[in-house]
Amino acid sequence: MLNAHEALIYTMVIVSAADREMTDREMMMIGSIVKQFPVFSGFSNERLPVVAAECAKMLSGKNKISQILQKISQAVPSNLYETVYTIACDVAAADGKVTEEEARILDLVRNELKIDMLVAAAIERAARARYMQLAARH
Repeated sequence: MLNAHEALIYTMVIVSAADREMTDREMMMIGSIVKQFPVFSGFSNERLPVVAAECAKMLSGKNKISQILQKISQAVPSNLYETVYTIACDVAAADGKVTEEEARILDLVRNELKIDMLVAAAIERAARARYMQLAARH
């Protein structure tokens, strides 16, 4: 069984790995979230690579995503479900674009955690706003 911190990390890893490419920006985002978000208070940063590797190993198994999502929903208190979704959206938006695969994982996370559609839309819009990049002037 996962603890809540591990479940949050698993969420970030499955979103990042959704398109089969974990970009440097996504990995930096995961590290930054773990270091800065209050929800990770008490978590040892040194455990991040170990937990991420455990999730990656699980991803290679059968029924991988559905099993991981169930573990996440069981490990995280329901009052943190919106936090889980926010973190997932931040990782998806970190490299400036959300791929179809990442959007599909976000849908699965939202559905598993029963996030209200209006709340989800607000979280998604906020993530897009945070990671918008200034267009180069010509």
